[in-house]
Amino acid sequence: MDKHTNELIHETSPYLRQHAHNPVQWYPWGQEALQRAREQDKPILLSIGYSACHWCHVMERESFENEDIARIMNDNFISIKVDREERPDLDAIYMNAVQLITGQGGWPLTVFLTPAQVPFYGGTYFPPEDRHGMPGFARVLLSVARAYKDRKAEILRDTTAIIQEIQRVNQPVASEEELKTELLGVAAHSIMANYDSQNGGFGRAPKFPPSMSLTFLLRSYLRTEQRELLEAVETTLEKMACGGMYDQLGGGFHRYSVDQYWFVPHFEKMLYDNALLSRIYLDAYLVTRNSFYRRIAEETLDYVTREMTSPEGGFYSTQDADSEGEEGKFYVWTPQEVEALLEEKDAALFCQYYDITPEGNFEGKNILHVPRPASLVARLNRTPEDQFLEIIERGRKTLFAEREKRVKPGRDEKILTCWNGLMLRSFAEAANALDRDDYKTAAVRNARFVLSKLQRDGRLLRSYKDGEARFNAYLEDYASMIEALLSLYEATFDPGWIGEARNMAEVLVREFWDSGGVGFYFTGAGHESLITRPKDLYDNATPSGNSMATSALLRLAKFTGEDSWAEYSRRSLKSMATVMARHSSAFAHLLSALDFHLGRAKEIAVVGDPESQQTREFLRNIFQRYLPNKVVACGLNGDLFLLKSRAQVHGAPTVYVCENYVCQAPVTTTEELAGALENPLVQTSDLRPQTSDLEDV
Repeated sequence: MDKHTNELIHETSPYLRQHAHNPVQWYPWGQEALQRAREQDKPILLSIGYSACHWCHVMERESFENEDIARIMNDNFISIKVDREERPDLDAIYMNAVQLITGQGGWPLTVFLTPAQVPFYGGTYFPPEDRHGMPGFARVLLSVARAYKDRKAEILRDTTAIIQEIQRVNQPVASEEELKTELLGVAAHSIMANYDSQNGGFGRAPKFPPSMSLTFLLRSYLRTEQRELLEAVETTLEKMACGGMYDQLGGGFHRYSVDQYWFVPHFEKMLYDNALLSRIYLDAYLVTRNSFYRRIAEETLDYVTREMTSPEGGFYSTQDADSEGEEGKFYVWTPQEVEALLEEKDAALFCQYYDITPEGNFEGKNILHVPRPASLVARLNRTPEDQFLEIIERGRKTLFAEREKRVKPGRDEKILTCWNGLMLRSFAEAANALDRDDYKTAAVRNARFVLSKLQRDGRLLRSYKDGEARFNAYLEDYASMIEALLSLYEATFDPGWIGEARNMAEVLVREFWDSGGVGFYFTGAGHESLITRPKDLYDNATPSGNSMATSALLRLAKFTGEDSWAEYSRRSLKSMATVMARHSSAFAHLLSALDFHLGRAKEIAVVGDPESQQTREFLRNIFQRYLPNKVVACGLNGDLFLLKSRAQVHGAPTVYVCENYVCQAPVTTTEELAGALENPLVQTSDLRPQTSDLEDV
């Protein structure tokens, strides 16, 4: 290696390889670096970030490419770079530590550790010199190095308290509160207390897409019919999709809005955001039948198909905010650029609709957004609305084609199991709800990719890049894939997907369940020993591993009839009841699992050939309505629990709608099915498959 090539050159992570030619002597996390720290008695400088992180790139340009700063790092520290998306276990531990030490966190995460891996100081982004009240990175480095040399005994003594506090955070006290429906109402009220009725979303700037909270509120609306809950969901979805946070030309959502209006985004695009958002827009469409929500869901999924899908069927992780060294450059426009592409009248209408002005709304250029509805702009310009919409759609296609000629933002082509599970589930559920076979094809290809490329000896792996799968999978990887495979079964009715989900669930429980505490650990029993064994309890940008595991096992129990799976979920829910009520927005996905548990989930058995016209009509009636608390099985003479001993009535496709395996009378018409789905259980005869013989019905 030349003098400016370090050990990161051997990694597959695009983020780590971006730093492979820094003058810093970077190491990946591993025994070589940790052993060097112990042998040389040097503190570890741990830097954690990810490829799409704008300020990570800024800190690299300003500090890690700076020869003088690199020299200080090399002389005084063992410097380790970590991609948080590959090693979320390390990120969770050391983010907790920095938040405890400083009261805040974020990325890039900069942490100083003893050779025993215990944190003693940290922060996030540091400028190269003192600036805006922040200490310069060079000064921080020299101060930390001097402190470790001169006050080592004091630092080592203080780390004991830090370790104890980190471990306390990871071992919450279990609740003994009973699981009652009232908890769901309390939680919905708590989330709504922070609702921004003017702009949608919750709280003030910056605003992150609150997908999981919206999903829970939509479930709460279904249960209570409280109109304000639906209004909160709709306002937020409309404001986000009309703002600059949504890519008005290419579809898909940026990471978050720096303001409270969903206008100026941080321009990176994350796979997980688009997975979660496409699902909530799909659900909103099923509730309201507003075609606007369907359009946003489809454009988002189509963006993932076009931009974020590998030739093998895996889904890529992220797209950067920057292109050609400028944040957002790929996405912004001037009036002159629009006028050069569209006819004069069309350009004027297009610019007015998307607020493209000579002065600009973002650093002299324009982020496309929709401040006024099309109907109003058409009326103000005395143009028929249908004609106006044709002009706008024509313009979108033209500008999109021109934008494709620009230098695109960098793409992190690392494929992560958890995020692929989230996206796979979205494609599977959209395939059913929207009757889109292309979405079903994408879901099946992705599942086959994950099972063939990210699974070894019956165990999942975390990350795939350049033909190589690496790292132990975490709780969230298993839980996300189980949920996805159950949804894929409902899109295909191939029982093999249930079998794969069950196999993963066996590993999940064996490796991650905390038999003496609360819920599941984040890392498996055979994982590398770290300073603590973390737990992922709180929803963040993605649902927590614990909330996904709880939801997945509840659904799996319904499909298989094996209540032992649900028992793990019930114990998790019970142990978290008190904290869910107090911090509801941090447990929205777990609250949705609780809603499934308490909400008399329907087990629906469709006895018929999935390809026959009548059976397909039944399935459309089931999946094209908003029924979040359901599981659906379909087939003839299947071994799947829900289908066992279920017979057709008079040889025709037949549907059994059950709750806790107690069923209504079987139905054979769509009218009867609609009534069975909408009404509570009216017939209480036990039609459990293992005890019933329905051949003579």
